[in-house]
Amino acid sequence: MSMFLKGLPGHPLHPPLTDVTIGAYGFATIAAVLSKLGVAEHGFAKAWWLALVVGLVSSLLTVGSGLVEWLSIDWGSPLWRSATIHALVNAGASVVFLIAAIAGHGGYVSATVTTGAFVLTLVGFGVLIVGGWLGGALTYVYGMRVLSLPDEPVARASSPLPHEELVNAEK
Repeated sequence: MSMFLKGLPGHPLHPPLTDVTIGAYGFATIAAVLSKLGVAEHGFAKAWWLALVVGLVSSLLTVGSGLVEWLSIDWGSPLWRSATIHALVNAGASVVFLIAAIAGHGGYVSATVTTGAFVLTLVGFGVLIVGGWLGGALTYVYGMRVLSLPDEPVARASSPLPHEELVNAEK
């Protein structure tokens, strides 16, 4: 059951879900900017709001998988403190994007990006970048869920089925 909640050893579930969420919010930000610049203004305004909705929905899965990871960290450790800050910053970004989507719904209906929602989108993306930076520290500084098996054969390293050696290496 743990495999379905956390992913495989060396292949955690949370990082690829963050890619979906960051991609949706990133596209929303780019669409808002292009709409404000007058490039396919109405089309990008609609795309902006819909991308925010996709980001918000995918955030639910991303936050859920992150929570499962967070619960497995030794409480009070530097890794736990870093992960907690990462989670709070990203939750803050999602709240800003949620407010942008709510405030901008009228603009979506009229195919425009309102100034307030535009500013909120830019702020949300800035906060999201900080959260991603902190998430990078969890992987690249603390080595969260990273296995160091440089001689592992390609087929075994990329297999969708866990091997006993991988499971043991993660412990």
